[in-house]
Amino acid sequence: MDKQDHRVLRKLPHVTVLFWGIKIVAVTLGETAGDLFGITLKTGYVTTELIFLGYFLVVLALQIRARRFHSALFWAVVLGTSMVGTEMSDFLDRGPGHGSAANGVGYGWGAIILTSLLALVFLAWWRTGQTYDVENIASRKGEVLYWIAILVSNTLGTASGDWLSDDTGLGFRGAFLLITAIMVLIVAAHYWTPINTTVLFWLAFILTRPLGAAGGDALTKPADDGGLGWGTLWGSAALFGLLVVLVAGQSRHLHRQSLPSLPYPLDRRTGRPQRPNGAVVPRAHDPGHAVPHAAPAPVRKDS
Repeated sequence: MDKQDHRVLRKLPHVTVLFWGIKIVAVTLGETAGDLFGITLKTGYVTTELIFLGYFLVVLALQIRARRFHSALFWAVVLGTSMVGTEMSDFLDRGPGHGSAANGVGYGWGAIILTSLLALVFLAWWRTGQTYDVENIASRKGEVLYWIAILVSNTLGTASGDWLSDDTGLGFRGAFLLITAIMVLIVAAHYWTPINTTVLFWLAFILTRPLGAAGGDALTKPADDGGLGWGTLWGSAALFGLLVVLVAGQSRHLHRQSLPSLPYPLDRRTGRPQRPNGAVVPRAHDPGHAVPHAAPAPVRKDS
């Protein structure tokens, strides 16, 4: 088979405004669902982590085996990384239990450990010869690294958000405002500076996690604490409903305008062909070769 005459069906979405909107809702739901199981229902971090980990591994396996992008499946995996990441971070920072037990390494050290782990993931990513362009990953190995980085990023986002809201004395409102200000700077950097967009993407990806956590607190915390007082059950139900609506909207859009396929994956350093992560089709069968996609969000730019 001549690799130049074949394309690979896309497995990962374009990074658009809708992408960031769904991502924030998904990670906020991951936060409230984690609190619902781990604190409200008092199942404990370990038991909750095992439940969420089982869900995550199932949807991740389905995503890896899929032959093209499926909106509901993709966001089910992102939700899984958020739920697992919440429990991993809480277990690392607080230790086992069902509340804010001080038996872990603490928020500050947790954030440092997870930042170091994420750096190691990116180093491994670089050494494997995979592209860093998160919109154009067409190899199986590249997609696996993508999901590992997302899992660690969401876990780091939880730890860093907890550190900002608790250890710095900002509270969840102050942390929310600070993170929002940083996100605005990232958007500005995307449009008006030459900063590498891969760096901006992962910074934004990490920060949307504590942004979602602050939003989740605003929904679930009692009114006396500055929240709406919905509680973890109703807050989670409302977020799940919103997530379903947004994902359904994305699915309908993609049904009308298929995502364009990708070139056959080659090693970034050696140029050797790699195992594709999606279905391989002849170039003439590219389902979206002439279809423009939605306007890009803050970190869409060639790196």
